[in-house]
Amino acid sequence: MTTLSVVIPAYNEEDGIAAIVKHVLAIRLALIQVGVNELECIVVDDGSHDRTADIVRSFGSRVRLISQQNGGYGSALKTGFSAARGELLGFLDADSTYPPEYFPQMCQAALNGADVVIGNRMTGERSEMPLVRRVGNTIFAGLLSLVAGVKISDSASGQRVLRREILPTLYPLPNTLDFTPAMSTRALHEGLRIVEVPIPYKERSGRSKLSVVRDGLRFFKSIVWTALTYNPVRVFGGVGLALLVAALLVASPPLLGHLIGTGTRWAFPQLFAALVLAVAGVTLYTTGTSFSYLVALFHKRPIRQGLFGRRGNGRKIERHYWWLGIIAVLLGIGIYAGAAMFNLTNPALEASWFAPVVSALLVLTGVQLISAWGLARLLAELSRREVETQADMEWLPAAEKHERIVGEVTHA
Repeated sequence: MTTLSVVIPAYNEEDGIAAIVKHVLAIRLALIQVGVNELECIVVDDGSHDRTADIVRSFGSRVRLISQQNGGYGSALKTGFSAARGELLGFLDADSTYPPEYFPQMCQAALNGADVVIGNRMTGERSEMPLVRRVGNTIFAGLLSLVAGVKISDSASGQRVLRREILPTLYPLPNTLDFTPAMSTRALHEGLRIVEVPIPYKERSGRSKLSVVRDGLRFFKSIVWTALTYNPVRVFGGVGLALLVAALLVASPPLLGHLIGTGTRWAFPQLFAALVLAVAGVTLYTTGTSFSYLVALFHKRPIRQGLFGRRGNGRKIERHYWWLGIIAVLLGIGIYAGAAMFNLTNPALEASWFAPVVSALLVLTGVQLISAWGLARLLAELSRREVETQADMEWLPAAEKHERIVGEVTHA
C-alpha cells in the first residue's frame, strides 16, 4: 500500500484554510486510481494568531493538526514531514493558489520513478502569476539551470511530491521561504530524478506574504550558496570567464586597430583595466577549481561537474596550470627586463609605471596558477587515498585466498 501525506503549512490563513483542506480531501478517489491507497492530510499551524487552528480542528480525524511556534515556511514543512506516515510526501500552500487535484498526476510520476515532482507554474497551463513574480521566477530558474547544468523551468514552485526516502539526501534545508529553491538546487546537484508537471496557478486573494525584493534576494543567495557547496567551479569559474571576456572586450578596440592598420592608439588606462579584469578572472577560476577538490574531498565522492555541465572532472584544465603559470612568470620577467633595457622605466617618462605593473600582474598570475596546480594535486591525492586504502584492504583477503588454494594444490 502507498500513502500520500500532504503537508499544508499555515500562518494566519483563517480565510482560506477550510477551502484548501476540502480540496485536498476530495482527491482521495483520484489517488486510488493511480495506485495511491491512502491519503493523509496534515496542517502545520506555524504560530497563527487567528482562527486557523480552530477551523482545522473542525474537520475532526480527517485532518491532523500540528501546532508549533512560528518558525517559518520551511520549518513548518519539515515539522510536517517528520510527523507524516506516507511513503510519498506532498505539500502546497494554504491560500488555494495551487491545485490539489493535480496531486494524482504528480504521484503517478513519482510512482513511475521520479524522486521529486514539481508542479510547474511556468509552462503549459494557465497562470495568474503577476508579471513581476513571473519574471523573477524565470530568472531564478535560469540561474539554477546555469549553475546546475540541468534545465529546470520552475525552481520555486510550492506544490511538490517527493519520495520520503530521499529526505536525508535533500537535508539540510532552510526554515524560511527559500526552502523550495534550496530543495531544487540540492536535488539537481545530488543527481535526483526531477519531473515537472504543468499546473495552473491562481493569485491569492489579499496581501501576499512574499516580498519581491527581500525574498527574491534570499532566493538568489540560497541558490548560489547551495550550488557552491556542490560545484564551486561552476560559480567561480563562470564569473571568472565573464571577467576574462570583459577583459577581451575592453582590449579589443585598440588591438583590432593595430591589426588592421588604423593606428588606434593604446590607452594606458584601457589596457590596465583589461589586465586587471584578466587577472581577476584567472584568480576566480583557479579558486573555483581548488574549492571543487575540497568539496569532493568533503563529500567523499566525485560530485564535481565541469563548467559546462558535464558530470565528473571534465577536461581538468587545472592539470595545465603549472606550465601556464611558468609562461606567465617568464613573460612578466621578460617584459620588465625589456622595459629596463630600453629605458621604458625611466621616471621621467609619462608611463614609466606601466611596464612594471604589467610585469607584476603577469608574475602574480603565474604564481597563482602554479599554486592552484599544486593545491589541486594535493587535494586529488588526498581524495584518492581512501579509495586506494580500501582497494588495498580488499586485496589482502584475495591474496590469502590465492595462497590457500596454492597450498591445497601442492599438498594434493
